Amino acid sequence: MKYLKWVPNFLTSMSVFMGSLAIVTSYQGDEYLIYSALFIAIAAVFDFSDGFAARMLKAGSEMGKELDSLADMVSFGVAPALLMHHLVRISLFGENAAILFSEMTFLEWIYVFLPFSIAIFSALRLAKFNIDTRQTSSFIGMPTPAGAISVIALVVVYHYFNESFIFTHLTSSVWFLLIYSVVVSGLLVSELPMFSLKAKNLKWKDNSVRFVFLILLAILFIVFKGLAIVFFIPLYLVMSIINHFSVK
Repeated sequence: MKYLKWVPNFLTSMSVFMGSLAIVTSYQGDEYLIYSALFIAIAAVFDFSDGFAARMLKAGSEMGKELDSLADMVSFGVAPALLMHHLVRISLFGENAAILFSEMTFLEWIYVFLPFSIAIFSALRLAKFNIDTRQTSSFIGMPTPAGAISVIALVVVYHYFNESFIFTHLTSSVWFLLIYSVVVSGLLVSELPMFSLKAKNLKWKDNSVRFVFLILLAILFIVFKGLAIVFFIPLYLVMSIINHFSVK
């Protein structure tokens, strides 16, 4: 039984591994960005599973808490920031453009590296979470996995739906991508109350907002298929606000 206590930490470690794969894959070419997004999504599954396993096995520990934060920094901080960096680079220089840093203007340097604000604010968000006693069962500010999903949505749109005029315009607009990066960064450290998707049990009474969110998300995926990921963050934000005022 003592070895079962390591299951949550193993799952967290797998999240780090998936985040690392996402980082490496993103440098294999623009057509591989979708695989990086997939690895981040798998990392999110492991991130969800480690907490659930810790509660089921009663294996929660301070080490597990710290490991979880470090894993989140890799998979949901650095990896999505790098994906956004690549999207900005593509919007500026075109697909598969080999641009040397020495050939970039000062403004282009700012444009290309501004998306790493997502990594910086993810670190701030995780540090804040670890010392904030208000965030025991819910969140203050957008959790890093949600921030990562917001970036994954753009990659999915760029890869599968770029034939649409509006989506082509958005994912090719450097200003949209930069503003998007700033908004995500701000949401990570905001004071906006948000519910947690990690359930402590399966009772409807304790998880009604989570179940409703998942049901609505499932309906969106049935109707819009892969494009439904675009609605994940807006739906999460709206339901968090509604839940906050309803509870209040």
